[in-house]
Amino acid sequence: MSPLISIDENTSARLVHDMNHQGFATLENALSEDALGNLRAYVEEQAARHNNQYFAYHGYPALAGSALAALGKTPEFKELLSRMHKQGNGHDAPSDEIFPVLRCVQGGSGRKESNAFHYDATVLTMLVPIFTPQEGELRGDLILFPNLRRVRRWVLVNVIEKALFQNALCRKFLSACIDRKLLKPATLSVVPGNVYFFWGYRSLHANQPCDPAFRRATALYHYGDPHAGSLVTRWILKLNQRRARKVVARTDAPLS
Repeated sequence: MSPLISIDENTSARLVHDMNHQGFATLENALSEDALGNLRAYVEEQAARHNNQYFAYHGYPALAGSALAALGKTPEFKELLSRMHKQGNGHDAPSDEIFPVLRCVQGGSGRKESNAFHYDATVLTMLVPIFTPQEGELRGDLILFPNLRRVRRWVLVNVIEKALFQNALCRKFLSACIDRKLLKPATLSVVPGNVYFFWGYRSLHANQPCDPAFRRATALYHYGDPHAGSLVTRWILKLNQRRARKVVARTDAPLS
């Protein structure tokens, strides 16, 4: 059984409307307590493997056997994302592939993964909070500058824009401007049990720092690569996956 509630056409149209007009959409109580409990048990098991430090799993092989992988492969879920893409963009996605990611920000190493502003490679992003701090100032809130750009026709334009924003200097500059109230992104305190949608390709986004004493675990489902089949995007994806594997390897607990 899918951990996600059924979403009809009217509801998905409302979600798309919210993404277009406020930059994100919220579906409350999208996961049952049992479904959320299963996801949390999986994250806790994986966190123990990584000494309660930051880790990220990219793609189905890394998530094999989990409910997160199972959800991404259900026909109903693929139909939902396909429908939302068409409702928001007026056409079918060039690729119907769904790419799942699990990120767990915790411990001292998690600070390095905060304020990492970026554009997603795919048009539609769904965020599933599993653990999030609900107290304190450093809760790892999602921050985004929604719908800053259009979907680019040429992959080279996309790559140049990503290079301009996805570097250490630009990220530090954006963070400093936000701290000084010179820039005011949308800030979203995500709540486990709800799910959230936004146009990841079009929106510059990141998560704020999270107190090392807490855990922030979220699943992300990416859908609708407008540059599907491009050698450049495949190369970037491989680089990101390689980086994630290196981070995971550094935090692996030694075998007993």
